[in-house]
Amino acid sequence: MSFEFLNPVEEAVVAHATLLSNQALGKKITIHSKQNGLPELEGAHIAIVGVLEGRRAEDNFGAGKDFSVIRKYLYQLFPGNWFSKIIDLGNIPQGENEEDTYFALQEIITYLVKNNIIPIILGGGQDLTYANYRAYDNLEQMVNLTTVDTKFDLGHFEDEISSTSFLNRIILDKPCNLFNYSNIGYQTYFNSQEEIDLLEKLYFDTYRLGEIASDVKIVEPVLRDTDVVSIDIGSIRRAEAPANNNAVPNGFYGETICAISRYAGISDKVSSFGIYEYNAKLDEKDQTAHLIAQIIWYFIEGYNFRTNEYPFTSKKDYKKYIVPIEDTTINFFKSNKSDRWWMEVEHPNNKTTKSTLIPCTYQDYLRAGNQVIPERWWKTFRKLN
Repeated sequence: MSFEFLNPVEEAVVAHATLLSNQALGKKITIHSKQNGLPELEGAHIAIVGVLEGRRAEDNFGAGKDFSVIRKYLYQLFPGNWFSKIIDLGNIPQGENEEDTYFALQEIITYLVKNNIIPIILGGGQDLTYANYRAYDNLEQMVNLTTVDTKFDLGHFEDEISSTSFLNRIILDKPCNLFNYSNIGYQTYFNSQEEIDLLEKLYFDTYRLGEIASDVKIVEPVLRDTDVVSIDIGSIRRAEAPANNNAVPNGFYGETICAISRYAGISDKVSSFGIYEYNAKLDEKDQTAHLIAQIIWYFIEGYNFRTNEYPFTSKKDYKKYIVPIEDTTINFFKSNKSDRWWMEVEHPNNKTTKSTLIPCTYQDYLRAGNQVIPERWWKTFRKLN
């Protein structure tokens, strides 16, 4: 596939990278520049892609215009003891209409994921999540999507797709490849009770901001079972990330969103990762750009600590625990390598696939021992049956 339509990284940013220490990330990343052209894809593990599209970013005019400051701060960070080869493909220019931009992004993500390269997408409006999801149409797989957001962005079913109404299109449009949707960090007063009830009826997973703030570790099994991660920087409190016209007083602290990003990176299943709604003209002292650079750093750090435990290659690498509960039995598996937990959900009505393994926590195992069925097990069981 030709990526010739991509714009190179701004020359000022490339020039800045040349002045950095040889140990800085900017010297380790192969950058799409006007002088050197597109980087070689072969052997790459991670590809950064900017999307200069923000026309459907509701009440956030100016989003997706410029990612140069984010790149400047990212390039000057120092990598850990990483093995991954990282490339920066530059930016997808704004199409004649939004659908043109969606198509270009979709084609790039499909190609990268097929070639085992994880795209890190810098947006623009969070409606680009729809194009990210549609990129999996040609990959012939069901998709688990997680958004980190104060709102569910369901909108009304008759609404045109936008940053506040893309989820209903993902749920309704065909082909429907969505198996599970999870929201991390929603704030109740921004979502109607009807929306909360609807997601509950669909057996989707939702986690309030307060739950995550109390114990960020509860998001790890959610992200371990996710293909697509979409972060709205509006989920971060305004004081920490002001570069969004919809920023609100409450939200994640910087260290918490970085921890969430690291969990996404560690997940063997996450194959695309996007950060949306950045509006450079509102960024006070480049604070948001600096934080987004660190969010990306933590994702890449997590990626370099993947243990390749998904999918299971052999159950001999796991300890099995059998828990009788009510009128069923739940099998739990604990990894000898990472000490992470999974639970088995049976498919009584499926003759070809007998069971599915879903990530869980040690607390889920303890609760099952106390005769409390884990919520994620129950929701998965209902969806499969």
